[in-house]
Amino acid sequence: MNSKFTNIPVEADTKIINQLEALLGSYSVLYQKWVWDGVAAESLIFANEDIPDLTDEELKKEVKNSPICWEKSQITIKKTDGFTFVNFNFGVL
Repeated sequence: MNSKFTNIPVEADTKIINQLEALLGSYSVLYQKWVWDGVAAESLIFANEDIPDLTDEELKKEVKNSPICWEKSQITIKKTDGFTFVNFNFGVL
């Protein structure tokens, strides 16, 4: 895995089902599919150093326009030290 994605924080009760590095346009991302507390969802994780000028709305638009995001998916953003998580395709197990 690329060194920029080696220290991705994971919340205590979150189970990562799958993850892989990918490109979203010209941005390097880490894709994750995960389950937490009966909710399944997906995330595209950006290194903050790669997106210093993108607003939250611009990030949401990038993800919404990708082929993996459902048309009516809710999209949330969570920022941590070093990374921005764009979460989408929420479903209840």
